[in-house]
Amino acid sequence: MLSKNLALEFQQLHQGPRLFVLPNAWDAISAKIFEKIGFPAIGTTSAGIAFSHGYRDGQHIPPCVMVSAVQQIAEAVELGISADIESGYGTTPAQITHWVQKFVAAGAVGINLEDTKDQISKTLFSVEQQCAKIAAIREAISTPIVINARTDTYWLNSSNSHSQFEETIRRANAYREAGADCLFIPGVQDSRIISNLVSAINGPINILVGPQTPPIQALQSLGVIRVSLGSGPIRAAFGLVQKIGEEIYHKGIFDHLTSHQIPYDTMNQFFRQV
Repeated sequence: MLSKNLALEFQQLHQGPRLFVLPNAWDAISAKIFEKIGFPAIGTTSAGIAFSHGYRDGQHIPPCVMVSAVQQIAEAVELGISADIESGYGTTPAQITHWVQKFVAAGAVGINLEDTKDQISKTLFSVEQQCAKIAAIREAISTPIVINARTDTYWLNSSNSHSQFEETIRRANAYREAGADCLFIPGVQDSRIISNLVSAINGPINILVGPQTPPIQALQSLGVIRVSLGSGPIRAAFGLVQKIGEEIYHKGIFDHLTSHQIPYDTMNQFFRQV
């Protein structure tokens, strides 16, 4: 299938009225597993790709390595891929647009662009800076691409204050006006706040799964359009790896190792013969 068709299908998923879940893969095999299950599209996890390549999350991975990882995922499946490009690997619209073009060439039909400037100091780019980046991407990319504009107002500060809510609305609506297709608000799990955000934001809302996130059916009723799993799957997978190692090392048994395996032949069949 042509990537343009995949891009149009991915855009259509954001038109509603039904919610869709976007699982986040970090390599070819995790993407193939999600595809086999039946998900309609796949996102990448910047944290998962960074961890699997030996880097900390937070734009420490070289962007060329991230592009290569996204390309491997895109080539492994026949689904639309949304690339998590963190803050864009640059500080100016021109620098970020350069890397967005690389990700699109690698097969991405969507991008996830966050407004975090510095995770340590928990600061965000100004609304004006972020809108300039979104507008530049929209103008520069001629092929259909879904811009998922992420604001970390709740992610970096869990106070859930009124001013925090108002700032989230201000940023999300400004990003939408600048050209974003979907507004990503990680860190929100309270049903009342989610409902109020859906009512106040002029575009589709993307929620990140967390320990207290309402179930899919409840999120659907609240008006959420897109749900992302983020780095949850890779952290859960390696939580199992840790349990396997601890069980073998401390108890000398193999229960965790043998009880959750995908059969060898099944794994092999995920990929075509060269």
